[in-house]
Amino acid sequence: MKQHQGFTLIELVVVVTIVAILSVFAFPRFAKLSDHAHRASVRATAGALAAGITLTKAQWLANGLTAAAENIQGFGNDNVEVSEDGWPVATSGPADTTMTVVRCREVWAGVLQSNAPTIMGPEADYKVTVSAGNCVFTYQLDGLGSNTMYNAGNGEVLTAIYR
Repeated sequence: MKQHQGFTLIELVVVVTIVAILSVFAFPRFAKLSDHAHRASVRATAGALAAGITLTKAQWLANGLTAAAENIQGFGNDNVEVSEDGWPVATSGPADTTMTVVRCREVWAGVLQSNAPTIMGPEADYKVTVSAGNCVFTYQLDGLGSNTMYNAGNGEVLTAIYR
């Protein structure tokens, strides 16, 4: 009766070859998963922002309002200001569509509320800027510049995803 002392050289070469072939095909797929996750995160956040904006307007309509209003009752923390067309514009201050970085941050916090991605601090998920009067929320975690833009004049939410 013969006892085995370990693997033969041929067995080890076969295993190493199989692992090498798998890594050539599997590694690029796993690397792309991270990219897919970042893009999905941007899309999901944009969808949540758009839904919050639409819900704010729906509450404005349900309250029977037809003009700019402060502290919309029945939505979120009852502190969102809306424009004369019912679109969210801030949580403090006048209800006009002149957007600033502070007012964009307020809209973000007011309509997304809890568990929203971070927009302040050195490690924030999104950077907030204003471009042509629109709020621009630029995703920071992948460094590609994907962003979501909110137009407080007409409630439009657009997303640009870069690869």
